[in-house]
Amino acid sequence: MTRVLVIEDEPQIVRALVINLKARKYEVDAAHDGATALRLAAARHPDVVVLDLGLPDMDGVEVIRGLRGWTRVPILVLSARHSSDEKVQALDAGADDYVTKPFGMDELLARLRAAVRRAEPAGPGEGDVTTVETEEFTVDLAAKKVNRGGKDVRLTPTEWHLLEVLVRNTGRLVSQKQLLQEVWGPSYGTETNYLRVYMAQLRRKLEADPSHPEHFITEPGMGYRFEG
Repeated sequence: MTRVLVIEDEPQIVRALVINLKARKYEVDAAHDGATALRLAAARHPDVVVLDLGLPDMDGVEVIRGLRGWTRVPILVLSARHSSDEKVQALDAGADDYVTKPFGMDELLARLRAAVRRAEPAGPGEGDVTTVETEEFTVDLAAKKVNRGGKDVRLTPTEWHLLEVLVRNTGRLVSQKQLLQEVWGPSYGTETNYLRVYMAQLRRKLEADPSHPEHFITEPGMGYRFEG
């Protein structure tokens, strides 16, 4: 059973989320502030986190960074903040998706399912290539691991999914729309700022010179291409 950690200080929203999640057979833990949330996450090991950025004791971005220090659990941000800069800041800190208040419960649940699905290991037989090696790093698709310089590189589920789509299409241009829909879901197609943020993160973690990438190539206005 999938365990959800809800981090939200508005009681009515917590109540609505708990009722709807439990009705769909999720196990639910709830925290009303950041400190409690971090303790609960360490104790209960949720499968997905729903996080409000406006918490009474700390900014939600701090909670994201705290979680990303030790776990790759999918994080779905839920916030009344509408500016693209704040969304990008949350995504850059390690969030996997962003839902703006007020929100529709059906949309939130669909986003949550997609986040959980992205974090699941790929099934056997999905694609022919299992390992890709470059001079800087090695990608093991079967084990969902990336190694650089003899050390494993920690990627978030969304970073991994983006990398996986590109690697499985080595040498081929993958359009922005295709990447968005494959990684974030069919309702996405125009949120190109997501791609810019996550491509920058992959380059920073894997490229020898992120400002002059050799493997994660941008085709301006069209999409991205992975060169092995």
